[in-house]
Amino acid sequence: MTQWITEIVSSLGYGGIAFLMFFENLFPPIPSELIMPLAGFAAAQGKLDFTLIVIAGVIGTVIGNLAWYYLGRLIDEAYLVDWLDRYGSWIGIRGQDVSKVNNWFERHGTKAVLLGRLIPGIRTLISLPAGINKMHLMPFIIYSTIGTTVWILILTSLGYFLGERYELVDRYLAPVSKIVLLILLAWFLLNWIRRRFFTTSN
Repeated sequence: MTQWITEIVSSLGYGGIAFLMFFENLFPPIPSELIMPLAGFAAAQGKLDFTLIVIAGVIGTVIGNLAWYYLGRLIDEAYLVDWLDRYGSWIGIRGQDVSKVNNWFERHGTKAVLLGRLIPGIRTLISLPAGINKMHLMPFIIYSTIGTTVWILILTSLGYFLGERYELVDRYLAPVSKIVLLILLAWFLLNWIRRRFFTTSN
């Protein structure tokens, strides 16, 4: 994958970076932890401009965020609640949980979007509940852009200063994404077990 990313950045420059970051948001296995440090290394070599790298990365990421946001907007909340009431016990989620999430999002949605952009494993996923909750577009874009810019600045700077060792960023941050996802899966599993075997017995 490193070779593929390198070829795209080398041949397409800033457009390639924007494309990769957009693609990374649609298919998370493509890691921003590798794309942006590589671009930062290219800036250290004088091949690309640091500021333009960051701008390209932000643009690609925000467009990718919007794809998930609008997917969430297309989900009919009443249908989702009804579906979860029927089948949600299999995944540990009930229809009423949607209302709880929406109420929480109304109070903390901007913070969730902003901070969510800085957490590996959550960065892409946070756009979906924002869309389902019908979060206003402009606050979503503004806070997504702020959080995304901070994240991309960090990754690009690490690649710039690490130089040829830029792959260390992905090596050490990639496990964080897996740990976060494992925690989420464990939470769903425990929730399912509690509701499946304990709630029904009461």
